Amino acid sequence: MQIQPYLSFEGRCDEAVQFYQSALGAEVQMIMRFKDAPDSGMTPPGSADKVMHTAIKIGDSIILATDGRCTGSPGFTGISLSLDVADEAQAEQKFAALADGGKITMPLMKTFFAPKFGMVQDRFGIQWMIVVQHQP
Repeated sequence: MQIQPYLSFEGRCDEAVQFYQSALGAEVQMIMRFKDAPDSGMTPPGSADKVMHTAIKIGDSIILATDGRCTGSPGFTGISLSLDVADEAQAEQKFAALADGGKITMPLMKTFFAPKFGMVQDRFGIQWMIVVQHQP
């Protein structure tokens, strides 16, 4: 059994996927558009080319996403995605990439539990925690 996050970008899913490809090296595993659905009643008006469902791979994890009802107002509150990286250089690079167009909520710094840890809200409102794990 596993749990996979399913994010609704409310009309900005293609943009988000492209951003995560650039920022995190995400790979698109599959993509289905509303126009591909057999029941056109499932398609929000004017949204035939929007993303009904996609799966992207970031590292060893799969994140599922959609344009949802295409309201233009994604809301991501009360949840963060944690990105564990191998070293401080990778932490700096991923943190900076996610912060581009977003907002740093905790600068990347040494903490009592990690050589580097920081939090950033990306341009889509997703809260990320970037952490370098202590090496034994």
